[in-house]
Amino acid sequence: MSVRGRAVDRLLTLDELPVPPLPETEVARARRLADRHKMTREHAVDLDEPVIARIERIAAERDRPAVRDRDRALTYAELAAEARRLAALLERSGAGPGTVVGVGGERCAAVVAAFLAIELVGALYVPADAAWPAARVRDVLTQAGAGLLLAADDASAEGSALAEGARAAGCRIVRAGDAAGCPPWPGPARLESLDQPRYVLFTSGSTGRPKGAVVEHRGMINHLYAKIVDLGLTGADAVAQTAPLGFDISVWQMLCPLLVGGRVEVVDDATAHDPVAFAQAVRRRAITVAELVPTMVRHLLDDLAAAPGQADALAGLRWMIATGEELPAELARRWLAAMPQARLLNAYGPTECSDDVTHHTVTEGDLDLLRLPIGTPIINARLYVLRAPSPEEGEGGPWSACEIGETGELFVGGICVGRGYLGDPERTRAAFYRDPFDSGGRLYRTGDAVRLLPPGEGGRDRPVLQYLGRVDRQVKIAGVRMELGEIEAVLRRHPSVGAAAVVVHEAPPGS
Repeated sequence: MSVRGRAVDRLLTLDELPVPPLPETEVARARRLADRHKMTREHAVDLDEPVIARIERIAAERDRPAVRDRDRALTYAELAAEARRLAALLERSGAGPGTVVGVGGERCAAVVAAFLAIELVGALYVPADAAWPAARVRDVLTQAGAGLLLAADDASAEGSALAEGARAAGCRIVRAGDAAGCPPWPGPARLESLDQPRYVLFTSGSTGRPKGAVVEHRGMINHLYAKIVDLGLTGADAVAQTAPLGFDISVWQMLCPLLVGGRVEVVDDATAHDPVAFAQAVRRRAITVAELVPTMVRHLLDDLAAAPGQADALAGLRWMIATGEELPAELARRWLAAMPQARLLNAYGPTECSDDVTHHTVTEGDLDLLRLPIGTPIINARLYVLRAPSPEEGEGGPWSACEIGETGELFVGGICVGRGYLGDPERTRAAFYRDPFDSGGRLYRTGDAVRLLPPGEGGRDRPVLQYLGRVDRQVKIAGVRMELGEIEAVLRRHPSVGAAAVVVHEAPPGS
């Protein structure tokens, strides 16, 4: 089989990225502000150890349950053994260092093993969700340059939209079940360098064509440890894997517990989409950490309140993480009142930066704010609030650093920043820059409007970031700059308003 070339050859080098229009004086000022307001956070992390090496070390020390789906459960030793058999199958099928391997199907233990197998052979993981139409599968696999699709379950191997899309992309399809007779792949994981691309995830593009964001090994490992540090994860924890495979949060959900000896509890779609069934799964499977979009958190609270005998179903939950959309203050108030035993984490981050770049544990003191904070940086992330020139100043004007309380655009630096978009130099140059604060790093432009809130309010002892919406949703009316997201937040505070959307219409001339 002919597997397409190395992914790194379709990525821009650092020297090919643009230099941000930030004068030296503003670079120095932005650095001072970030340090003063604790928007940088250094933390030692062992980036050299691949995930599979850590899993095998835990298995050797004391084997224990590692991952469970609705059909089977694997211990750490069994998971590692399955990963090595899959790695042998992948290598025999042509996968190797720097190539891209698609993994398709529903969430299951085999997908976790497949990710580890891809890590072993030094390839890149690209997921193809079983729920996608064939055209989406074709576009993603073609753009990723995948020559191989590993079907995690038999249903995905033949006669499905996944298989149809893979064939249209020119991919050979191999079944995970075919690895049963393979001898285990020998040796350590092929880790050539810390900046080695580890996976590519496709996000929506404004042109309708998806963008393949490439994440490096060090960015992935750093984010996994960021979750461990901030959530205090231990071997006693069980994390619910609820995210579709195409979402970045699926990566930490299936890998993070395995670094500390905990469990991955794979929750199928039917259960994950039914609030009462999900709550019952949390209780039955002793899940301690869950992550949902705020809309689902709202349904969870509504349905549990209406279901007899389900009030204590989430009693064993330690953390609820809200992500993917803005967390309204009134919903946070309901959660804190109904689930005092489970802390609420507001998480924010772009796929391009290895997932979350900020965490904020919501407290009662936050609830009087119009919009909840998204918090402070995860470990080894550096955040800068910069103001781009106004339309009146011209697109090519210089950027400037923002003080506390001023609205600007969030830029992310540090080892969390990924490599750009695979095979898409134009859109890479529009969002990624050479980092003026770190001569060897990259800076990512999020497109999100934020501001720093001062310490003191709500009992906070340090500044925190507040998300205001997309920068392209800022409008000027009668000479006054306004954030449409701010108006929506005000409307949502009314008890009769569940959701709100604000748009601007130009008045006809003479009206």
